[in-house]
Amino acid sequence: MRNTVSGTPMSLLKLPRVARQCGSPTIAARIDAVLHGLGFDPDTARTRELAGLSGGERGRLGLVHQLVAPADVLLLDEPTNHLDLETTEWLERYLRDLDATVLLISHDRALLQGVVDHVLHLENDTAVAYSGDYQGFLGQRSERRLSQQRAFIKQSRKLAAEEDFIRRNIAGQNSAQAKGRRRRLERLDRLSPPAGEEGAMSLRLQADERGGEQVVVLAGVALEVSGRTLLEHFSARVRRGDVIGLVGPNGAGKSTLLRAIAGERPADSGSIQVAGSTRLAYYRQDLAQVPTDRTLYDIIADLRPAWGRGPIQAHLGRFGFSGDSVQRRAATLSGGERARVALAMMMLSGASLLLFDEPTNHLDVESIEALEDALESFDGTVVLVSHDRSLLRTLTTRVWVFHHARITDFPGSFDEWEVTSQERAHAARVAAAEEEGLRRVRERKQTRRPDEDRRQQQSARRTAERALAQAEAEVAERERRVATLRDKLENPALYLTPEGELRARQLGEELETARRELDGAFEQWEIAAKSVGR
Repeated sequence: MRNTVSGTPMSLLKLPRVARQCGSPTIAARIDAVLHGLGFDPDTARTRELAGLSGGERGRLGLVHQLVAPADVLLLDEPTNHLDLETTEWLERYLRDLDATVLLISHDRALLQGVVDHVLHLENDTAVAYSGDYQGFLGQRSERRLSQQRAFIKQSRKLAAEEDFIRRNIAGQNSAQAKGRRRRLERLDRLSPPAGEEGAMSLRLQADERGGEQVVVLAGVALEVSGRTLLEHFSARVRRGDVIGLVGPNGAGKSTLLRAIAGERPADSGSIQVAGSTRLAYYRQDLAQVPTDRTLYDIIADLRPAWGRGPIQAHLGRFGFSGDSVQRRAATLSGGERARVALAMMMLSGASLLLFDEPTNHLDVESIEALEDALESFDGTVVLVSHDRSLLRTLTTRVWVFHHARITDFPGSFDEWEVTSQERAHAARVAAAEEEGLRRVRERKQTRRPDEDRRQQQSARRTAERALAQAEAEVAERERRVATLRDKLENPALYLTPEGELRARQLGEELETARRELDGAFEQWEIAAKSVGR
């Protein structure tokens, strides 16, 4: 048995050594599969050093290390925190098919629903086990709380009646009976009220001003970081009431685009215009908006100088801070506590445009649900970067999809985007199988033996050479056809219209046919190559 926390992560260069340590000839292939699934290139991983990795990459590398080593029990503590949507979905499939016991701590409700078959719920210093998936747990927990509430109310009524009897008769002729009842009450185990929503964060987001219909206009926007193009020529109009899910791989430029909309950095070309009547609030992924040198009390007092001690403490109490905890400095808070302070600050902004960069990373499930409820009832505009599929499915009315330095503006919910992009996943699987065939063609071409007697044998082999050239041309043509079809299927713009889904299925069938034709051309090439001794 092992834990996910293994101290200092090893360098990528050392990962293949696990294969020799485990003594399995197939472990190297498993390492490559896990590296690829979690967003690393298996080939460059063999020479890439740990010192060159970002914080997110180090987190993913630690997860790779845990997944590839053999174990009967796997302990995972918030494994999706450093993952984007694609790698999170891969991890879900991997865990679902894993032949091992997994103990998973996670706030990712979609992952929990897709993987778990038992839930251990820790609440109010107790742990209660439930059987079934995550949705089943929610139903069972609700029923259990209702049963506890009924029992608590029943006992409370009985206690009230007994205490009333004791109070009325303790000094009268029924004094002995009253004293006996009092002794029984003292020995009675008192039921506690069931845990409910009172311990959850209480968040309400409301815009002070409604603002105009047009909130943000992006015209020909391009973004670059250290000479690398993140986004080129993106134009869009954000309307009041939009809830836009901004999705794409890690490092694609989602956070950079949010910073540009927030005015924290200029666009490298093009323009971003936020309407003059629009007030903006920005939840940063690194929580840098929370001043670490201030106490929680002072942070809220700075935002509401007219408030007295009572309103400030009441506001912080909505987010789980009470008593002396309001005098803590923000630097001493955990990630989850700082996240709640950031939301407490945002609640006071009165902004009509909210920018969120991975707001669920540090929140527990109850706080995520509170945030989800607050955003669902918010009457302003939201741009949301998140890998939380449940949050995206519930809230989004529009999706911006990063794809090779471009953004596809999908006019529908994230749930609809997932459905219409299934053909892209199919195309990727076909492309992976096709790549193996193309690799064999390239390897055969690279390993041809040189013809030492070319001039002497030229006349006899001329016909065979022409046949070989024709076969090679046919293979090249079939390769181009496969590549063209694959590019069409991988283009997100294909799925923006109702006709796109039908067209995607047609292209998928054409891709299957083209792949078979390429296999046939490859066989003819092999025959021609053998005829000339290659």
